[in-house]
Amino acid sequence: MLAMSDITITLPDGSERSLPEGATGTTLAESIGPGLAKAALVVDVDGEPHDLAAPLPDHATVKFVTDRDPEALEHLRHSTAHVLAQAVLEMWPGATFAGGPAIDDGFYYDFELPDGATFSEDDLAAIDARMREIIAADQTFERFELPVPEAKELMAAHPYKQQFMDLAASGDDADGEVSAGERISFYRNTPAFVDMCRGPHVPSTGRLGHFKLMRVAGAYFRGSEKNPMLQRIYGTAWANKKDLAAHLHRLEEAIKRDHRRLAHDLDLVSWPEELGPGLAVWHPKGALVRKTMEDYSRFRHEHGGYDFVFSPHIAKSVLWETSGHLDFYADSMYPPMEMDGATYYPKPMNCPFHVMVYRSQQRSYRDLPLRLFELGTVYRYELSGAVHGLLRSRGFTQDDSHIFCTLEQVEEELASLLDFVLDVLRSFGFTDFQAKLSTRPLEKSVGDDKLWELATNGLRAALDAHGLDYIVDDGGGAFYGPKIDVDVRDAIGRSWQLSTLQLDFNLPERFGIEYIAPDGTRQQPVMIHRALFGSVERFFGVLLEHYAGALPTWLAPVQVRVLPVADAHADYASEVLSSLKAVGLRADIVWADESLGNRIRKAKGEKLPYVLVVGDDDVANGTVGVNARGNDVERDVAVAAFTERVTAEVADFRGV
Repeated sequence: MLAMSDITITLPDGSERSLPEGATGTTLAESIGPGLAKAALVVDVDGEPHDLAAPLPDHATVKFVTDRDPEALEHLRHSTAHVLAQAVLEMWPGATFAGGPAIDDGFYYDFELPDGATFSEDDLAAIDARMREIIAADQTFERFELPVPEAKELMAAHPYKQQFMDLAASGDDADGEVSAGERISFYRNTPAFVDMCRGPHVPSTGRLGHFKLMRVAGAYFRGSEKNPMLQRIYGTAWANKKDLAAHLHRLEEAIKRDHRRLAHDLDLVSWPEELGPGLAVWHPKGALVRKTMEDYSRFRHEHGGYDFVFSPHIAKSVLWETSGHLDFYADSMYPPMEMDGATYYPKPMNCPFHVMVYRSQQRSYRDLPLRLFELGTVYRYELSGAVHGLLRSRGFTQDDSHIFCTLEQVEEELASLLDFVLDVLRSFGFTDFQAKLSTRPLEKSVGDDKLWELATNGLRAALDAHGLDYIVDDGGGAFYGPKIDVDVRDAIGRSWQLSTLQLDFNLPERFGIEYIAPDGTRQQPVMIHRALFGSVERFFGVLLEHYAGALPTWLAPVQVRVLPVADAHADYASEVLSSLKAVGLRADIVWADESLGNRIRKAKGEKLPYVLVVGDDDVANGTVGVNARGNDVERDVAVAAFTERVTAEVADFRGV
């Protein structure tokens, strides 16, 4: 029988434990066993993470998080960020700090050093050493709370912390650094170091240690160029030494696969300073790969029931006012141009133009679904510090499709769209997918409940039908409709968000588009935005990094290179080249102006799928020596047999 002061706790397996009132997560872990008490990092109470030292409420459902749980990484990284802040403030008297969150694969912390000083990469080793001393001291993360006036007094020397408090009080999320309310929470490691934080943290610094400081960068406070520039230190932290080493190895691989480096080395794309940030020129080889991608996209859309459209690169402001872009997206649009008594903007999106195509004539339910497709170039003003090669550009081409359908067609259309998306992605060699379903925002949205429910259920059914792993982002959808984002995992395990299926209940209403229903009434169609590549440029960059530049044969700008051993073999090499080109293969020849070994090494450096070497025996027998990328050399291969093999490989996209 429970004592009057006892509390009851439910564990994940449904069993219950009785503990004295005021018992903490640590108390509960110790009552279960010493192994758990040693391994536990934080405790989830009714689904919300708390410090182990926090008292447990009565009738709570409790789950312990150990370093074996994926969610432990966020807590390990967040706590390591606080140790970073402690080390920096100790080493640079007079420094102040802003925010230090956990992020994907790591953490960062923003600082302002006295007298305008900046960090150098050489400082990282000294900071790392001090952090390890703090970790070795096994300092306890002690939480306490203060009323706002006292909290501000405590942070008097740290204006950015005070700004976070003011932001939270005004209803801003304050970058998650502090919660709104009458009291502010802090963590103390030692009498000399206190940091404002919502928590939770691991019990003590001794639970940390598998980290590495990565780099120094400048960062505007809260990401706005209107705010002061701070000094940001990035780091990574993991649950154990093995995972840290694996991550660092992936980073080394990522550097080798950086699409900007590959684009330069393989003579594909460049970014001349004269063009400005985020704008690229495509060299002949890169343009050939791009054309192949776009041609395949056009082929699939032509045979997939899509109608092709084209739209101009600029439009009058009235279009963007009607669509709402000038209200919600103006900061990401290029400045206007005044011409002929009107204001024009370069287009940031293609969707309003496709609505214009729909609205150009009266539509019947018999016309639906109407699937419009365009490879449309758009222009978005990204901050110069945010642009990143082809992955984040200021000018890029979207493989944009907009589907207009009836309410009754939504579920079937979504299933068909997802099937189309996945099939095309598989053709480019991606096989590992994960999706995110983002549902209706809690605060503001357009469209009635029935429409949201039907659309969300349609997206969910499409995901379930394809057996895709997916997560649900409750409330994460746009105000105008739910969506699916499809991520692919590349050859070194990185996840890339590529394709999107987005329902839109807003634009049809803004533009007043309709169709004639079977009963003769005018109804509003449902609009579905669908980007498959996301953008041609970004998809190209992802492909380069996925394949480390060694593109599959059907995409490679040069599929076969012919190398005559000596000048005496030049005529036969030309005949081989002609036979390859006759069957549509992209082939070239490099004459014997330097040694064969050098020419083979250069071809391998260009990551060509096939190199053919021809010598005396080949001239006599009508054969070639085949040096296939990643395989052993084959001798005495008949030219006809080789061309048949490669043309079959190129034709079989699904086998790439």
